[in-house]
Amino acid sequence: MNEKRAMLRHFLAALAYRTQKALRGAPKSFGTFEAGHAVRTPADLVRHMTSVLGYARTFFEGGRYRAEPLNDLDVEVARFHAMLTDLSRHLATEAPLRGITEEQLLQGPFADAMTHAGQLGVLRRLAGSPVPPENFVEAAVDPANVGPDQPAPVSPDETWPEGPGSAV
Repeated sequence: MNEKRAMLRHFLAALAYRTQKALRGAPKSFGTFEAGHAVRTPADLVRHMTSVLGYARTFFEGGRYRAEPLNDLDVEVARFHAMLTDLSRHLATEAPLRGITEEQLLQGPFADAMTHAGQLGVLRRLAGSPVPPENFVEAAVDPANVGPDQPAPVSPDETWPEGPGSAV
């Protein structure tokens, strides 16, 4: 596998890790949390992330992709990780890209999906269930693992000044 493809697979693993970090420990009601007018719910956001990555997959397989709404967040998350697995497989087999470069794949749909993983974290805070901080440089991101079973933080921040019950 060439270095670009290896880096893209690592990026997808980091996306899986950060998405699960944002979702781990969320209250059951989080999937339908509404932050305000015209703001996607967490379930809608994960569906959109799957659609963005499905669009990326079309550069390997052709066709079109649009994720139809599923009935809850857990099912949306399972479909999201299935899409990550499929994209990672395409990258590992060196399947040819159609009409796009690896750099464009990164700057477009992959970066878009990572932005939305960060939005899940913001929604957690707005929902009253903030995500604990950690040093992501130390995170146990493994390109072979893009599934929902992500490891616990290796280097969680010991102090959390903006955590629950703080004055910040």
